[in-house]
Amino acid sequence: MNEIIGDLCMNGIMIQGTSSDSGKSFIVTGLCRLFSNMGIKICPFKSQNMSNNFYITHDNLQMSTAQAVQAQAAGLTPEIFMNPILLKPTHDKSSEIILNGKIFDKPAEKNFYYDEFTETFGIKAAREALNYISQNFEAVLIEGAGSPAEINLNAHEIVNMRIAREADVPVILVADVDRGGSLASVVGTLELLGNDRERVKGIIFNKFRGDINLFQPAVEWTENYTGVKVLGVVPFIKNVKISPEDSLSMNANEKISSDNVLTFNNAYDEIAKILAENLDMKFIIKLIHHEDTMLRPQ
Repeated sequence: MNEIIGDLCMNGIMIQGTSSDSGKSFIVTGLCRLFSNMGIKICPFKSQNMSNNFYITHDNLQMSTAQAVQAQAAGLTPEIFMNPILLKPTHDKSSEIILNGKIFDKPAEKNFYYDEFTETFGIKAAREALNYISQNFEAVLIEGAGSPAEINLNAHEIVNMRIAREADVPVILVADVDRGGSLASVVGTLELLGNDRERVKGIIFNKFRGDINLFQPAVEWTENYTGVKVLGVVPFIKNVKISPEDSLSMNANEKISSDNVLTFNNAYDEIAKILAENLDMKFIIKLIHHEDTMLRPQ
């Protein structure tokens, strides 16, 4: 089933990471504001999120805070189709399933989620959401989860490369420089992607501290070794805060209200400005509109 490409061919890109907390949500949030400022009717999307942080929509449904924040950055009202599946961990081996904003009647435990849910309710909800977005927006900005190289989960995952195939969009890979090992994580991730490796059209190094000139040899080496264009190096940002995505970032079951989300608004333009200054936006916009781009950097 993972070999099948969906019927859609959407304008858009997918942001995936070499690890959790690589900065995917941050990048997507900034790009949402940047594209919105450019006049592009962009919609954020993440098929499945895992977090105890949630947002209550105008119609009293639950969705991930991260996608609510991204919607706000794009000038949109947060809606359930932007995050149809939210997993709220209850303990190490079980999570409450929120499907299309409502509590599902069975928890994600004892292999139920991957053996049954993802191949029925899960992928159906993701496809319906993507279809709605394709009909109502100019482009989609999709966020992945964790790493696409988790080979033990890939057979039934519905949040990384499978979603990229469903929407038929190119992928940009984000690596966290601050935690160390970013070159190895990029190379290792690409090596484990199989045929999906060709879908990766760009790399972003995120959270860089120090003299950027000292990192230039790493950029050149990465492009020469992988054949994938490095789209930029984003600096570590200390004073710009948005809502965290990860379930460990805040107290469990902390509810995020509309008022909370509005407090992040002042950060969106600053993040967009930082991305515009440090990323190859012309190349990214070409990717969004499926214009010809070279896999190998020039």
